[in-house]
Amino acid sequence: MKMLTSHEIEKLAGRKGIRRIAVENFLMSLCPDGSPGAAYLNLDLDAKLYRWNAETKKAITAGIRLAYSH
Repeated sequence: MKMLTSHEIEKLAGRKGIRRIAVENFLMSLCPDGSPGAAYLNLDLDAKLYRWNAETKKAITAGIRLAYSH
């Protein structure tokens, strides 16, 4: 896993209709020792708990993919 830069996170969080704080906090808290599966599971749980909209979930999903693609 690669740690995302603040610029990468800002690019994802700055899109229209997205809960910026949710995207920033979630992606900054990804664990370097974790797995993508655990990140996606955590995303599903948090999205339901905090009632994140689809655009916010898409931005976080894109961030998870970016972090684990390297």
